[in-house]
Amino acid sequence: MSPVLTALIVLVVGVLCCVAGFFVGETHRRKTAEQKIGSAEEEAKRIVNEAIKTAEQKRKETLMEAKDEAFRLKSETDKELKERRSELSRQERRLDQKEESIDRRSQNMEQKENDLKKRTELVEARLDELEQMKVRQLEKLEAIAALSQEDAKHLLLSRVDEQLAHEKAMRMAAFEAQTKDEADQMARELISQALARCAADHSSEATVTVVPLPNDEMKGRIIGREGRNIRTLETATGVELIIDDTPEAITLSSFDQVRREVARMALERLITDGRIHPARIEETVDKCRRELELTMKREGERAVMDVGVHGIHPDIVKLLGRLRFRTSYGQNVLNHSLEVAYLSGIMAAELGLNVQQARRAGLLHDIGKSLNHEIEGSHVQIGVDIAKKYKENPAVIHAIEAHHGDVEPKTPLAFVVMAADAISAARPGARRENLESYIKRLENLEEISRSFEGVENAFAVQAGREIRIMVKPEVVNDDQLILLAHSITRKIEEELNYPGQIKVNVIRESRAVEYAK
Repeated sequence: MSPVLTALIVLVVGVLCCVAGFFVGETHRRKTAEQKIGSAEEEAKRIVNEAIKTAEQKRKETLMEAKDEAFRLKSETDKELKERRSELSRQERRLDQKEESIDRRSQNMEQKENDLKKRTELVEARLDELEQMKVRQLEKLEAIAALSQEDAKHLLLSRVDEQLAHEKAMRMAAFEAQTKDEADQMARELISQALARCAADHSSEATVTVVPLPNDEMKGRIIGREGRNIRTLETATGVELIIDDTPEAITLSSFDQVRREVARMALERLITDGRIHPARIEETVDKCRRELELTMKREGERAVMDVGVHGIHPDIVKLLGRLRFRTSYGQNVLNHSLEVAYLSGIMAAELGLNVQQARRAGLLHDIGKSLNHEIEGSHVQIGVDIAKKYKENPAVIHAIEAHHGDVEPKTPLAFVVMAADAISAARPGARRENLESYIKRLENLEEISRSFEGVENAFAVQAGREIRIMVKPEVVNDDQLILLAHSITRKIEEELNYPGQIKVNVIRESRAVEYAK
């Protein structure tokens, strides 16, 4: 046979063997599966039977437990019910006892009410009897006195009024005197406390400012060729430069402190820079003027912050800063305004007024002085116009308007600001007086004191705050001493103008001199 045929036969035989093996294996697996299914069904039946038995046993056990629990609950319920019934029985007994007690009390109250009714009837009968007796007595008294009840009352009151008229007058006079003394004492204490708590420093500015120089050669550079530098500086600043024999110093003279401050700043910068010529001078002056505007604004903000007031218009703050370079009788106006604000706040706190409003009015009372060189009119009217323009409180505006007595003060705040302004201006050292007028005032004070009969000599001491008067003991006795002091005080008040107050001290001294030999 050929190899191909042999291979074909072998292949066919192999395929037949495979098919036969497959059928045999499939038959065996089917039989095995049927056997397993049968055993599984038997096992399932067995498990189901066991489960049924277990469930039946559990049901019986649960039923027994439920019966036991129901029996236990029934026993507890019966016990609780029995206890509640017994409690209800006890409460019923208590209620019965309370009802019996209430019944007894009700009977007692009825008995007392009847007794009270009888007593009331008896009292009313007695009152009627007394009223009738009173009427009969009044009729007898009117018949005896020949006066009716109203006439007798009027006569009695008129006699009492006559007797008490003098006593009432004396008491009223004493009360008025006491009230005046207490008011004066309270005012003095209030002012002294305000002064003690506001001890402000004061610096007096003159009308000249001295600028130090590094050497005398700098004077020639400041004057410049043919004086062009000094003319430019005077024209740009409005300040007169005085160059004299004073070594290493130049004096700036002007009534306006702002101009003097601009000139001082510009001159110091030119000296430090060394470049001194007309163009540089004009540039430096303009720069210093702008810087001074910022400085004045910061000064106003600092003043507002120090006083502790809020809501002031920025333009008013700038005007406050200008007061830093404004003086009145040698007193710096910004420092004066701050001092018046502090004093007003202290006095307002003592009097129970609005402290913030008092400080605000004190700070703004002289705001008009920042513009009175530029606008015609008194600083009071200018200040009122500024306050109205920026819608300040009407009470503050009235205080500004009345602080010099231009209008009659109508509010406690106006009186407080007026007093604070007077205190700040009149305290020692606050203002600079002209030497001649100061000496003249002291001489007039001594002359007025010597003009009275019996005065031997008079001396003004304590910068004119006190006058000590020596009298002749043989002319003025002790009783006349008090009258003399009063008369001198009145004449000083009428004829002299002075800040603050003057103490009149009249001294009477008796001496007995003998010599031992």
